Amino acid sequence: MITRIFRVSVPKSLHHEFEKNFLSVSVPYVKAQPGLISVVVGKPTSWEPEEYVMISVWDSEADVVAFAGKNWNRAVIPQGMEKYVSECWVHHYENFD
Repeated sequence: MITRIFRVSVPKSLHHEFEKNFLSVSVPYVKAQPGLISVVVGKPTSWEPEEYVMISVWDSEADVVAFAGKNWNRAVIPQGMEKYVSECWVHHYENFD
């Protein structure tokens, strides 16, 4: 299994609009992907006042590649969502139990 952590910095002035679209566009898009096991999203705290996160767990590396492409270390931003992104990061971890 692979855990994919997507972090995105969004200007405070766009938070309300971003949250609505993040939940109605981005999350359903990821949830519809084959091989996805789970997804959790988080919103800013006082420690990271402009940063949101999406943590997804995938059955295999092949599933992540099918979702994100050959360069799967890059963010997948659904059309129309790019306007909210000041900066973003993607991290991957191989799960061990």
